[in-house]
Amino acid sequence: MEILNKVKNLDAYPKINEDFYSRTLSGGLITLVSSLAILFLFFSEFGLYLNTVTESKLTVDTSRGETLQVNFDVTFPSLACSLLSVDSMDISGEQHYDIRHDIIKKRIDPHGNVIESRREGIGAPKIERPLQRHGGRLDHNETYCGSCFGAEMSDDDCCNSCEEVRDAYRKKGWALTHLDLIDQCKREGFIQKIKDEEGEGCNIHGFLEVNKVAGNFHFAPGKSFHLSNINIIDLIALQTENHNISHKINKLSFGKDFPGVVNPLDGVEWTHTGSSPGQYQYFIKVVPTIYTDIRGRKIHSNQFSVTEHFRDAEGFPRPLPGVFFIYDLNPIKVTLTEEHVPLLHFLTNICAIIGGVFTVAGIVDALWYHGHRAIKKKVELGKYT
Repeated sequence: MEILNKVKNLDAYPKINEDFYSRTLSGGLITLVSSLAILFLFFSEFGLYLNTVTESKLTVDTSRGETLQVNFDVTFPSLACSLLSVDSMDISGEQHYDIRHDIIKKRIDPHGNVIESRREGIGAPKIERPLQRHGGRLDHNETYCGSCFGAEMSDDDCCNSCEEVRDAYRKKGWALTHLDLIDQCKREGFIQKIKDEEGEGCNIHGFLEVNKVAGNFHFAPGKSFHLSNINIIDLIALQTENHNISHKINKLSFGKDFPGVVNPLDGVEWTHTGSSPGQYQYFIKVVPTIYTDIRGRKIHSNQFSVTEHFRDAEGFPRPLPGVFFIYDLNPIKVTLTEEHVPLLHFLTNICAIIGGVFTVAGIVDALWYHGHRAIKKKVELGKYT
């Protein structure tokens, strides 16, 4: 009993006799309002507790030897698919020209309607009885070896397609202006193909796998190649001088999408209004990002920022016509992690809400009650005097 009495003396919540209670209408209203406020704040806090929050952390990117996936979907309303090529190069010296793997081109009319969709392939179509190097037609038992029309590097060189003839001329640094005289180009219908697509546009989409180092990829009217450390565009004779590089970027991303990612170039459109061709450049800063969801699954991706610049064709050196995406890697990596609000944090906030609302409500009730009593007393004194 002595221990129980000591515990009783520790009671921090002394009880007041009910004879000293005074219940008022204002107190009831304040109690009702404060209860509604507590319920509202409780459910708001509970909703935040159920949702996840994303914590970010910056670290130094130490990854080496990885690749970077570039996803793109770009529309050129005034550039035919047969003239459009995709090239990439980086500071490690790796270069890829006229990339066709994992790329789909859609021919579109001036109104934006799709005429044809085709996946870019490798190699020339099969042709019957082509012209041999010696000038005669291919016999049944003879292996095909087409002429390079003077651009052979050795006696054993063969050009079995229009593309191989053009490559041979590019390696020599020669201009190929009379495609109608090239047997391979005539039989493959290359010239007719370009004429058929005159006045059309092109939507090109797919992805590239590039080294995770600084570099660029670009969309150019013609086939790029490298000669004496200078990038040159092989503009065939059937093309016009002024290439309209107006374009709309439907999508551009580096790596996989993750929740909350913002790709600043999605939906960006640029219209070429000048009379001369030029080069439109996007300077991109890629930030490696790792996103970890609430279940612990990691998504290795990237974010990026961008600036834009247009180089007019006038002046020297004359820029190559096309749309260039010049990217560089940020050495800082961003780690994003989904987390729940800790339970103790949630309970602390609930206690703070209940205690805070009741404390404020008690102060308001006391002020209201004492103020009302003071006014009532003054009225009664004035009445009797």
